[in-house]
Amino acid sequence: MIHFVGAGCGAADLITLRGKALLEQADVIVYAGSLVNPALLDYKKDGCRVYDSAKMTLEEVLSVMFEAEARGLTTVRLHTGDPCLYGAIREQMDELDRRGIPYDYCPGVSAFSGAAAALKIEYTLPEVSQSVIITRMAGRTPVPERESVRAFAAHGATMVLFLSAGLLEATQAELLAGGYSPDTPAAIVYKASWPDEKTYLCTVSTLAACARENGISKIALIIVGEAVKQSGYARSKLYDPTFATAYRPAKE
Repeated sequence: MIHFVGAGCGAADLITLRGKALLEQADVIVYAGSLVNPALLDYKKDGCRVYDSAKMTLEEVLSVMFEAEARGLTTVRLHTGDPCLYGAIREQMDELDRRGIPYDYCPGVSAFSGAAAALKIEYTLPEVSQSVIITRMAGRTPVPERESVRAFAAHGATMVLFLSAGLLEATQAELLAGGYSPDTPAAIVYKASWPDEKTYLCTVSTLAACARENGISKIALIIVGEAVKQSGYARSKLYDPTFATAYRPAKE
């Protein structure tokens, strides 16, 4: 059996209970060593074989899975954050499907959740922002034109950018060209929830300079939008005494 497991955004205790249990049971662990906190490997049992996928190709990762399955072993494929975001899991699952190898998928705490916790912000504030766009800049992996940062910027919603910390000059230019004003609040969160986590507040027009001044070029999320400022919002109707719900009548 192959278990795809989300490692969470960094801190070893932010993995799910299910994910921890799967790590403890695994005979083989293939983990993304460039991004996953190695402290998570402390959960493994004696005799578990560990492979760092940062040094492997897709074919090499699959070969480890196939060999383990042929021997009747349990494998955990440990991905950073939640594998549904930039996890490259589909290509692995398709190969397992082709060979009839069973697998399941345990979600994890995404870095965009960890970044919000680090900043102590709520992405969706009434009358400020009710939508979150999760995207990335085009790099060696292209992005469809209709999903470019410039195209999404026209919405003015809260935007969370993965895999873009090393492209901040171009990212800043695209955000401005798409419609964000230069003074739109922005933040850089480096290694959310890790022991060496760092957060920086800036604006769209100072994103690149802020990253440069603080030596940030990777393992960071970029958050853009008025929600970063955490002000000017309306009170939620959910807890408004004049608002009736299925669980609580309205009060005069």
